[in-house]
Amino acid sequence: MADLKYLVTGGAGFIGSHLTEALLSGGAEVTVLDDFSTGRLENVEHLQGDPRFHLVTGTVLNEVLVDKLVERVDGVFHLAAAVGVELIVKNPLQSLVTNIRGSEIVLEMSHRYRKRVLITSTSEIYGKNANGPLKEDEDRILGSPLKSRWAYSTSKAVDEILAYNYWKEKGIPTVIVRLFNTVGPRQTGAYGMVIPRFIQQALSGKPLTIHGDGRQSRCFLHVKDAVKAMTGLIDLPAAAGEAFNIGSQEEVSIGELARRVIELTGSRSSVSYIPYDEAYEEGFEDMVRRVPDISKAKRLIDFSPTFKLKDILESVISYYRKEQPPVLHR
Repeated sequence: MADLKYLVTGGAGFIGSHLTEALLSGGAEVTVLDDFSTGRLENVEHLQGDPRFHLVTGTVLNEVLVDKLVERVDGVFHLAAAVGVELIVKNPLQSLVTNIRGSEIVLEMSHRYRKRVLITSTSEIYGKNANGPLKEDEDRILGSPLKSRWAYSTSKAVDEILAYNYWKEKGIPTVIVRLFNTVGPRQTGAYGMVIPRFIQQALSGKPLTIHGDGRQSRCFLHVKDAVKAMTGLIDLPAAAGEAFNIGSQEEVSIGELARRVIELTGSRSSVSYIPYDEAYEEGFEDMVRRVPDISKAKRLIDFSPTFKLKDILESVISYYRKEQPPVLHR
């Protein structure tokens, strides 16, 4: 990684900023491209004094700009995308354009200059498949294409198909990582991310809002574990043309997650249940369970999460205690 040059699209976002830090720490030179639609300048402001860090404001939909940036680097981490269930449901068309067309441009320019690419995908790929742990070759089970809920899953599936075929037909080393509920400091609850939303509500003394009945379960991965996997995979020849589940296998229901947040914050907040139709849209569908099989990444890069759920929650609580003043209960 030392002395290599990387482009990180969406590098001012939550995961992108942590990835950029890790690359710089490893001795790489990093160019971040971000349009700040969901990324934040404060996520990377502290890096501006590093001569190996370059920040470019722009979109992956700008072909001329992406062409120029890809030509200068050794590899590309493509993270720029519309993210979060809430954002996707509200803006499905823009999400589709950003995710699919943006990835197409990044892959085409990487092909033009023969650069390696890591594409970040998502556990949403599996849709309503409640089997588990889910292997990378599991079937996708989706609802109607007329439900905006499935726009994100569909757009990321197209990204994966594009990446795989750029490798298969054009010989570009592409790697796909499917991230399972990555969380940590700097993540915002503004787009439906459950842990920062719960923690902000608990610290403010507001009710923790659970969408649905709270019995749906998820596995949460600390962003540092996700970044370690991503940096370990991009330059590995054996990873080219492959997809990898990157997540934790510590399963927790959303109802239990709310209880733990209240306990760890010492909050007096209550819990409020909101039907999916009210939280998102009429007919909204969710996954009952989502647990990854991570044996493939384990075999190739010895991937294993180092942060337990309690560690993750405490790191995010600590971050938000600094971000917002405590609520005084009288």
